[in-house]
Amino acid sequence: MPLDPVQLATFQAVVTHGSFDAAARAMNVTPSAVSQRIKALEQAVGQVLVRRTRPVVPTAAGTPLVRLGGQLALLEQEALDAARGTLGDPTRTRVAVVVNADSLAGWFLPALTAVPDVLVDLHTDDEGHTARLLRDGTVMAAVTTERVAVQGCRVLRLGAMRYLAVAAPALHATSFADRDPATAFPTATMIRFDRKDTLQHRFARTLTRRDVDPPTHFVPGTAAFTGAVRLGLGWGLLPETVARPDLAAGRLVELAPGRHLDVPLYWQYWRLESAALAALTAAVRAAASTALR
Repeated sequence: MPLDPVQLATFQAVVTHGSFDAAARAMNVTPSAVSQRIKALEQAVGQVLVRRTRPVVPTAAGTPLVRLGGQLALLEQEALDAARGTLGDPTRTRVAVVVNADSLAGWFLPALTAVPDVLVDLHTDDEGHTARLLRDGTVMAAVTTERVAVQGCRVLRLGAMRYLAVAAPALHATSFADRDPATAFPTATMIRFDRKDTLQHRFARTLTRRDVDPPTHFVPGTAAFTGAVRLGLGWGLLPETVARPDLAAGRLVELAPGRHLDVPLYWQYWRLESAALAALTAAVRAAASTALR
């Protein structure tokens, strides 16, 4: 039997806003109406679709319906805009996107200036984990390191972001100067963005040929991470575009000149005939072509 579009939209609102009450406010209905719609949808599907936690989260059965609800909402809005002659109104189309923090702080935001008619709902996550949000329907597009397309998505190669291993001059002098990498990297304090961030470990492994577990600061936030490296709290990998000016000015020292870590990035997006997604995709590809290797 066909799914009820109102029930599906309500289900998506519950997941998006995190609770039945918040969804009710967003839809201008009562919490009781929201609860009745979700129960009716679960009966139609024959599965529990949301876990009644704080915030609510979709079950495995509910995850495909989150994405379906988002796709229908996007296409419906664009169809209405076209029918009413309001296509291009920036109050209309909203696209949820997840981007890794370094891309967001660097080349990605300028891409948005090319699509003023598209509103974005930006999420951030490690580039190796962004595709997860595509799978569960939270976002419609992602900058990711996963080159295999998520089911129902298209994938395009954007290029590679190059990282350089750097440290403040004082830290370099005490922990790296005249020392073999095999002994320096296992003991020198490291900066990591969070526990998903494995870039520093990957780079150290290329030089030491083994896994290392040095003392580590966790510093979330791109600006804070860069600041921690500049202050000498530890060494870390910075995007080449960020590191080069500091290297030229003597504020940072490259730990392994001539060595770097290139991270290939891909753009994955829902396989929909959506004008907003198409415009955003073109803008992202253009920005990446000049910013990435």
